[in-house]
Amino acid sequence: MAEEKNQEPTEEPTEKRRREFREKGQVAQSREVNTAMLLTAALIMWSFYAPFFWEDLKSFLAIFWGLSSEFSVTFLSARQMLIFGVQKLFGLIWPMLLTCLVVGFLSSFLQIGWLFTVKPLQPDLKKLDPIKGMRKFVSKRSFFEAAKSFGKVFLVGAVAYWTLFVRFDEFLSLAGNELEPTLGFMARVMFIILLKCCILLIIIAVADYFFSRYEMEKKMKMTKQELKEEYKERDGDPQIKQRVRMIQREMSKKRMMNQIPQSDVIITNPTHYAVALQYRRETMDAPVVVAKGADLVAKKIKEIGKLHDVPLIENPTVARALYQVELGQTIPEEMFKAVAEILAYVYKLKKRK
Repeated sequence: MAEEKNQEPTEEPTEKRRREFREKGQVAQSREVNTAMLLTAALIMWSFYAPFFWEDLKSFLAIFWGLSSEFSVTFLSARQMLIFGVQKLFGLIWPMLLTCLVVGFLSSFLQIGWLFTVKPLQPDLKKLDPIKGMRKFVSKRSFFEAAKSFGKVFLVGAVAYWTLFVRFDEFLSLAGNELEPTLGFMARVMFIILLKCCILLIIIAVADYFFSRYEMEKKMKMTKQELKEEYKERDGDPQIKQRVRMIQREMSKKRMMNQIPQSDVIITNPTHYAVALQYRRETMDAPVVVAKGADLVAKKIKEIGKLHDVPLIENPTVARALYQVELGQTIPEEMFKAVAEILAYVYKLKKRK
């Protein structure tokens, strides 16, 4: 038992194990993919939507400042102005919000498909164990996540710094310029920085996604004992199945033996085979094999037959041929003549008695 507990998980996970992990919400999913897709989609959307956004924003500000000159401060007027401002601002940003919502759903769906489970939300007292909680803080995964976060911040910071550094002279030349060209230049630089960050985050996301899949596959691996237990659970314990088959054979044999007293004749080899036939002219088209056996079973059939005065007829050829017929089946057509002669002889013996 100790050896089984110390086994290393080396076997590939079965479909059942994968399904169990999925039902628990344990799937290969990278948060970096979500971040990269959200930022990239938002940037693409913004590149098309920005001109409309700025035009609408300028119109809104013009209306807002125009109204403020005639604005008298009361509770009702302040509430109306606040509602008007919120509605206009929401009208400006709802395309971006909708884009982020749709992309957030798609980023998860593309990674794990459709999955709805409440098992991760179920209370688990094991999660309150402080020792296990501390282990999570010092695990390989926590160190990897921390290193990944620091690395991501460093790379994004380096990209932003280098982008600004190579344009430092252009920034100095903006001194004394009007506000609109300055804002336009800053917007272009910011767009370039975000574009480079998106490319960088996509590369990180791809690497992190495959690493998450590798980690999940490793986590789902099974020991040889677990694999054996699952096969046993799926196919049944071989010892139990053998016991069931033995009981079924015993019950079938008992039913067969109970049919012998109602049979019309037992045809024997005479030592190796015994086949009991039953024929009811009113209900049967042909004689039916109700019992058969070889060696010890044949001996038992003959004993029961003698006990209940069932005629025993020795005919090795017919006995061997009838032994091939399944229980409860009628005899084959080619055996009709031979069996009919045997039954006719049996009926004559009964009439004499």
